Amino acid sequence: MATLPTEFADLEPYADWCLEFEHERYTKRLASSMDEMQAFYDAAFPRLEAAMAYIDRTELDALPDDARHLLWLCYSLVNVSFPVEVWRQPYVPDSGAARMDVIVEPAV
Repeated sequence: MATLPTEFADLEPYADWCLEFEHERYTKRLASSMDEMQAFYDAAFPRLEAAMAYIDRTELDALPDDARHLLWLCYSLVNVSFPVEVWRQPYVPDSGAARMDVIVEPAV
C-alpha cells in the first residue's frame, strides 16, 4: 500500500522518514548513518519543489493522508539537510550531551 501520492512513488523507499512528530524525526536522524541520510537527501531534495507545489494545492487542514505523509517527508528532509550539507555527521557538532525537546509541534 502506497504511503505517498502516486506522483511521488519514487520516494516510497524512504517512506520510513514520513514521521509526524519532530522528536521522531530527530531520533531517526541520530539513529541513521550518513550513508542512509545521504541516500534519502539525494532522492528527496530534487523533488522538494514539486512536493511543495503538490502540497500547496490543498489547505493544510484538508490534506489527504498521502499528501500529509509527503509533508512529513519534507520535514524530515529539512531535519537531515544540515547533517548532510554542512556537518557530515548526524549530531550537532560541539553540542556534547545536549538534546532537543520540542514542546509544541507544527499545526499539521
